[in-house]
Amino acid sequence: MRAVSRICADLVAIRSENPPGRTDEVIEYIRAFLTEIGISSSVSGNTAGECNLVTTGTGQPKKLLFCGHVDVVPALDAGWTHPPFSGIIQDGFVHGRGSTDMKGGCASILAACQARVDRSEEIPATLAFVCDEETGGENGIRRLLSEGALTPGDCVIAEPTPSRHPCIGQKGLCRLEMVFSGTPAHGSLYPAVGTSAIMESMTLLNHVKALNKKEYPVDPSLNAIIAQSSAVLGREFGIDGVGDILKRLTFNPGVIKGGEKSNVVAQHCTLELELRVPWGCSIDKLITSIQAHAVHGKILSQETHNPSITDPASPLVEITCDAVKRVQEGEVFPIVQWAASDARHLRAAGFKVIEYGPGEIPTLHAVNERTPIDSLEKASLVYQDIMAKYAETG
Repeated sequence: MRAVSRICADLVAIRSENPPGRTDEVIEYIRAFLTEIGISSSVSGNTAGECNLVTTGTGQPKKLLFCGHVDVVPALDAGWTHPPFSGIIQDGFVHGRGSTDMKGGCASILAACQARVDRSEEIPATLAFVCDEETGGENGIRRLLSEGALTPGDCVIAEPTPSRHPCIGQKGLCRLEMVFSGTPAHGSLYPAVGTSAIMESMTLLNHVKALNKKEYPVDPSLNAIIAQSSAVLGREFGIDGVGDILKRLTFNPGVIKGGEKSNVVAQHCTLELELRVPWGCSIDKLITSIQAHAVHGKILSQETHNPSITDPASPLVEITCDAVKRVQEGEVFPIVQWAASDARHLRAAGFKVIEYGPGEIPTLHAVNERTPIDSLEKASLVYQDIMAKYAETG
């Protein structure tokens, strides 16, 4: 029986940065592991090696789905204590890119299945391991959903979460690619003469910055969840103002390019803008407002996803929280957070979704990413408990 730390280390050592997004080797490791413990699966993908795996079986579709992504964000060697794809096990941690986000969660799923098989217990869930989560899921979960490979039901995504607080909701997402046009003139005459495309983009960003000050009304029950979530996430990340992050529109002008020469008023500017949308904020109205304040700009492309949440009173949430209580010490309750994941696509397809998984969250996407072995082991126990409950209820 392979230890969950060893499984995690093996997965980390198989490179699957996105971009470029190849996951064929790591998916093959998972396929072989599942085959070894008697679980059949089907692998699909494209010529670029962006592969997904879904377990297969006979009879009625299972009501429970366990899901994890196997692509990871890139990592440079500089600054790491251990090479980022070493998968070194040391001092109670598995070290390396993806150990927290989220090959650790995938390892805990596999270890949970291995433990149940060793006890001759059924696996009352479909498993899905997907590519492309880090760049939007087009070739990963979205492809599986469009192909009808997954039947809507209850879903546990093994994304890293605080150890006593499964995540039941995420803010919405609005990504815009915009272009601004100006009227060129000699730079020495601006702003008296000419219209700067760069300054037009700045005018819009000042409007977006002002929108960050606005709070949007939500019902009291959601407001209570947001308040609890703010306290948990503030402690987890060591940052103040988490309540504002969850309640308000947050924004990042990630890429801005423009201008032709320092002494010419800019005729052209492009902007890639990402906004995280709180509950209560209409994305349609938000885009209308942005367009109205971009007098010399237009939106070339957009990707939007509304804020989403799973009912905290649903059986999935109650079963998961009960399982966490049996493994972890302390008060257990669900939270919402700001980051996007495959949960939004699954909820849009009719799934009830909860996220719970191992990791050291402050190291997520960072230099020296790592995950505690204790976290991996406890997550595996939680998953086994959830499976046991679903096996009882059919």
